Amino acid sequence: MPWALAAVLFAAYSALSVSRHLHLRTSGFDLGIFEQAVRGYAEGRAPVSELKGPGFHLLGDHFHPILATLAPLYRAFPSPLTLLVAQAALFAVSAVPVTRVAARAAGPWAGAGIGVGYGLSVGLQQAVAFDFHEIAFAVPLLAFALERLTLRRWRAAAWCVLPLLLVKEDLAATVAAVGCYLFWHGRRRLGAGVVALAVATVALVVLVVIPALNPDGVYTYLSNVDGPSGDPVSRLLLPAQKWGTVALLLAPTAFLALRSPLILLALPTLGWRFWSTNPAYWGTGFHYGAVLMPIVFIAFADALTRLRFRLRARHGLRRWTACGLVAVGLAVTAVALPFRPLAELARPATWQRDATADAVRGVLRVIPDGAQVAAANNLAPQLTHRAQVFLFPRYPGGPGVKPDWVAASDHPKDGLFPAGQEAEALRALPAAGYRPVASAGGVTVYHLSAQRTP
Repeated sequence: MPWALAAVLFAAYSALSVSRHLHLRTSGFDLGIFEQAVRGYAEGRAPVSELKGPGFHLLGDHFHPILATLAPLYRAFPSPLTLLVAQAALFAVSAVPVTRVAARAAGPWAGAGIGVGYGLSVGLQQAVAFDFHEIAFAVPLLAFALERLTLRRWRAAAWCVLPLLLVKEDLAATVAAVGCYLFWHGRRRLGAGVVALAVATVALVVLVVIPALNPDGVYTYLSNVDGPSGDPVSRLLLPAQKWGTVALLLAPTAFLALRSPLILLALPTLGWRFWSTNPAYWGTGFHYGAVLMPIVFIAFADALTRLRFRLRARHGLRRWTACGLVAVGLAVTAVALPFRPLAELARPATWQRDATADAVRGVLRVIPDGAQVAAANNLAPQLTHRAQVFLFPRYPGGPGVKPDWVAASDHPKDGLFPAGQEAEALRALPAAGYRPVASAGGVTVYHLSAQRTP
């Protein structure tokens, strides 16, 4: 049952993410950036992302060397779709330990229901719909670690959680939280070792490794924790959007996840998100909620186990109590489903050829393989597998970079830059020596004239 559910989820996640790419709904920020990094690893180079800037070493932005594990797959299949399908597989596999824990807690059918609720959770759906991110590795690692915690296989749980230190630097807080959980359960030496390794790793990464590779010599995201001084409680809990986020995460568990101590492992991620001054971290959009989903749903299953031992009723009542709580959670999930990204799979347009997208890809084929090109955000991931791609309108015009090609939208509207800025950059292209060579689907490709003045 768990692996069958994982197969269905893999098919759904893959269909959604691949469809979005084919309909030109992926972006340079972030699919293009990660493809450039993985392409670098696959070609035996450093993970440099020109979309972030000329020669920008991506380990100077976030610490995610685990991306190198995708290099052999990408070398065999050099395409952004490789990253999207790999992410779908990682998310889908994470449903296996979640479903197994739930089945042990509430029986096979209720366990399958919890697995379905997990697979359709807001955190995973939003992550699948927003390009590719390194946290795809964190989700199954965390799910398997939590399964082992519920089985009291402490050392195995530690081995599963430690690779999170190679996924992203902020996950060190989650690793430390697992170490505290081990310590609390009497595995003091093991727990203290996990905490010490997490603290030492994040200190080394944030204070030494990232600044050494960052062009400005800093860890950029420390600025997100700066802000006006004041009441720290208010900063963590306000505005009310943060409470709405917590409610949306817990509602599919009928809020029963709060009865498990495992839910405390969600606090590090919620803490840094809510403390940040960046409002994008406060909601349920993008990919930020994905790592919370295994914690929330395994805490739900663990709470059902605890409830089972506390009820003083006959076996049938215990069974139907668990099923009823799972049914409530599934009802919440079902009500929200039409408003979630996977609902796109029920729309005919998702499965139909997109004539505009086909026309755009035809125009982009004018650009030769290996060329330097400045591309708009929505066009960049269509080119990063075969060209050196910079971000338009930041380039041309950036220091020391003047690509031979520019691929731009005639009417930019993806929101990464103000529309006025892109329009101004388009008007400046002729004066910079660029002439249009192909146009279709609202996209124009420009080439730097051979007669330009140096």
